[in-house]
Amino acid sequence: MHDTPILIKVAIVLMLVFIVVSLFSALFYLGKDRGANNRTAKALTLRIGLSILLFIMLILGYYTGLISNVQP
Repeated sequence: MHDTPILIKVAIVLMLVFIVVSLFSALFYLGKDRGANNRTAKALTLRIGLSILLFIMLILGYYTGLISNVQP
């Protein structure tokens, strides 16, 4: 049985944390700026970029065998 390396698990969790932080920073900027600045759009763009990067990392990890879908 193949086990996912801890470094991969940590990288996935960190990416998810960065995505959530970016989402909440966009919410904060939305309330603070009231549409006067484009910081909300930048934070949401960063969130989308991180989400795409995470998706690509997961696909590459699966195809290279670092991430498996075998259940214990």
